[in-house]
Amino acid sequence: MNLILLEPITHLGELGDEVGVKGGYGRNFLIPQGKAVRATPENRTLFEERRAELERAALGRLSEAEQRAEGLRGLSVTISAKVGEEGKLYGSVGTRDVAEALTALGALVHKDEVKMPEGAFRRVGEFEIGIRLHTDLTVTVTVAVVGDQ
Repeated sequence: MNLILLEPITHLGELGDEVGVKGGYGRNFLIPQGKAVRATPENRTLFEERRAELERAALGRLSEAEQRAEGLRGLSVTISAKVGEEGKLYGSVGTRDVAEALTALGALVHKDEVKMPEGAFRRVGEFEIGIRLHTDLTVTVTVAVVGDQ
């Protein structure tokens, strides 16, 4: 399925790129979310007419993300959890826990923006994770997981 991207998509393309994707990804995610349209001659013409408007909107989202990034840079958050033997947690600390802790500090973060490449934390320690606020902007924050006493 060929689509025209209406906004930059990580690992796929930039605004205006015509990309080939699997049918389910296009029909079930990209098109309903308003991130892409089918690559037909009519849609190509409509896209070229709207290109300036879409580029302004993309620039606005990037500037908003940069403002949010200023509040997150250098931020450190501590999360307490129940600990068993040898510093292992009962359960884990995941993206939702990190997002809630950062939001409690006044930095609005959604759980989908928290990127934990090694998965949820299952032990006590200090970790650096990325917060992807925009396809072109990722901020690193420090998360300290401490044991509940």
